[in-house]
Amino acid sequence: MTGPEKSTILGFLIFPGFPMACLTSAIEPLRAANEIAGRPAFGWHLISERGDRVRSSAEVGFDPDLALAEAEGLDYLFLLSSPRSRFDDPKASLGLLRRFARHGVRMGGISGGVFPLARSGLLAGHECSVHWCYEAAFAAEFPDHRTTDDVIRIDRQRYTVSGAAAAFDLMLHLIEEKLGNDVTTEVACWFQHPLVRGLGVRQKIPTAHGPSTADMLPTVVARAAEIFADHIEDPLAVSDVADLIGVSSRQLERSFKQATGQSPSHYYRSLRMNAARQLVLYSRDSMTEIANAVGYATAAPMLRHYHDAFGLSPKEDRETINMFRVRNNRSIPST
Repeated sequence: MTGPEKSTILGFLIFPGFPMACLTSAIEPLRAANEIAGRPAFGWHLISERGDRVRSSAEVGFDPDLALAEAEGLDYLFLLSSPRSRFDDPKASLGLLRRFARHGVRMGGISGGVFPLARSGLLAGHECSVHWCYEAAFAAEFPDHRTTDDVIRIDRQRYTVSGAAAAFDLMLHLIEEKLGNDVTTEVACWFQHPLVRGLGVRQKIPTAHGPSTADMLPTVVARAAEIFADHIEDPLAVSDVADLIGVSSRQLERSFKQATGQSPSHYYRSLRMNAARQLVLYSRDSMTEIANAVGYATAAPMLRHYHDAFGLSPKEDRETINMFRVRNNRSIPST
């Protein structure tokens, strides 16, 4: 006679400033699955680097169950953080992550958690999902890493997801693997989760200054927008983009204004400014480096366009985010 089936144990490693919604979106479906199944099919531990209390980005405090060095018996370990999160003792803590991976723990990053996971070296040679609002910052720090717009990417033993809703979807995937489709569907219905998204679903990305998302754009506009997004560092003339997709510049201009309410050149600049802002907020790059990364030969025009787009200079923007979230890439200590 066999004993009860072993629980699947997940660890959630939280860093100061982590997105609270991602944590609750991951744990709640597991809790519901246990209730529906009538057994502890899943267990979980909240972990921090040293076991200390951690404040989320919403300034809600969480008391972890374990320090990272105390974690054992994990089947999965998911990192939840902001893009700028770093370990206090990187040598020891990154070594622990690599040891977990060597011992078969499936490693994952949720939203900004892909950044410390990549810094550990554990995403090398793997494709990963990166939230669209972090895409430029991730590419700047990890230019050799392969990324995808899919909301969930499972590449061998690496699990990456692009946000809170995607974390919920991934947990549904794990629930289905362990408990089957009936329990999974009931969990989704408990939370009125309208669509159980599988692998291969792309992120919804808002169009610049428009109410639509990129997948809702007309074909001509969508193709142009894709080319614009692929040429942030080496911008193309709008006329060249029109030629590439086989329409006149006038037709492209008219189609863009109908679909997005703005000209293709203004749309393109918005993409470049949004990429610049990611680098301002989530990297240590100088203004000249940021300008070069978004297609400007010098910083001066980028600074002017940045102020036009966001109402403040990049320096002011970086100082503001530091005031509320980080000092020298370390979270502000709670009092």
